[in-house]
Amino acid sequence: MSETVLNNPSIRREESASAVDQSYMNMDLLRFTTAGSVDDGKSTLIGRLMYDTKSIFEDQLEAIEKSSKTRGDENVNLALLTDGLKAEREQGITIDVAYRYFATPKRKFIIADTPGHIQYTRNMVTGASTANLAIVLVDARNGVIEQTRRHTYIASLLKIKHIIVAVNKMDLVDYSEEQFNKIKKDFLEMSSKIGIEDIRFIPISALKGDNVVDDSERTPWYTGGALLSNLESVEISNDHDLENGRFPIQRVIEAEGFKGFGGRVDGGIIKVGDEVVALPSGEKTTIKTIETMDGKIEEAFPPMSVVVTLNDDLDLSRGELLAKTDAEPKSATEFTATLCWMNKNALVPNNKYILRHTSNEVSAEVASIDDKLDINTMESLNDVDDLKMNEIGKVTIRTSEPVMIDAYTKNRATGSLILIDEESNETVAAGMITA
Repeated sequence: MSETVLNNPSIRREESASAVDQSYMNMDLLRFTTAGSVDDGKSTLIGRLMYDTKSIFEDQLEAIEKSSKTRGDENVNLALLTDGLKAEREQGITIDVAYRYFATPKRKFIIADTPGHIQYTRNMVTGASTANLAIVLVDARNGVIEQTRRHTYIASLLKIKHIIVAVNKMDLVDYSEEQFNKIKKDFLEMSSKIGIEDIRFIPISALKGDNVVDDSERTPWYTGGALLSNLESVEISNDHDLENGRFPIQRVIEAEGFKGFGGRVDGGIIKVGDEVVALPSGEKTTIKTIETMDGKIEEAFPPMSVVVTLNDDLDLSRGELLAKTDAEPKSATEFTATLCWMNKNALVPNNKYILRHTSNEVSAEVASIDDKLDINTMESLNDVDDLKMNEIGKVTIRTSEPVMIDAYTKNRATGSLILIDEESNETVAAGMITA
């Protein structure tokens, strides 16, 4: 480093700030969602996480202190940090998906605080659709109840591989190890039927702060670490499909002799020199370069956003997909999917919709409703005529043009879709491709 830089504090501060910014940008990101019954303490838990990690501003703290006094709360109501809508604050419940962001020196986080009510199933599906992990809250006094089973099933349906069962309100059961172990046993019996790979159990008190950010002295029998340390350490790098190369084209970039294709790597590890096929045309070529804002790289993997150049001048556009030739997706105009219906008007077969899949849009219709899920008993109901708002069912979809699909169990990006109403442009359903 030059003497000029060494002797110039402002330059040193700028370089230090730049290094911090770059470090923050390169930090690992964990997306997680919360789920639980009414009054299980979801919003309080997130408020506690943000409060104890010093992720709120002074004016936010002043605002919730004022609101807490207005409501007559005995203590500062940390739930108000996430219950941002006026209607929520007035009712004391979460009715929409509230997204919050915070970071620690080890990881960045995006939280989706979702409603617990059955009539907001669509909101939970929306919040959980991109999550790596789900925190399922259980009231230590009530144990595993019907809503716990419903939330866990939806998490498994969306292929969330990591579940943290936060047994909350342990202060109201005198931090009983026996009660905690009973809930753990009941939950494992229930979850064994739906197959979730990674489940962790943590006894907490969101109100008191036990085992949320710091280990609690009131649970000496528990040694699994606080909630935050589990969120910081859970391994998610292998959650993506790293075998099947998928690169949906979002944008074509042309300038002064340069032609590249911008998008996000949705599957596999793509490398310079790899042979790829452009779909649906079927033309084959090889990758010439992979470029980022920081320069050229030799390989890219999910969920990196990059620009790819090719060794052949192919006429490609948004909506087409580059796939590695040794693992091509299926081209289909008819397939089955599990839909969560989100519109007040019920789904009726043969209505026309716009189907959005990765960066591609095609006309589509729901040819049939094959069955409907009873969200409370988790049983399939046959001989159904429609899907109403917040209902989940398996359907057969037909498209006007071929769509390059994978099963959702194989790749969450190329195995998911949304349906859009042609007239209102409203999203009416989110779906997971099954076959």
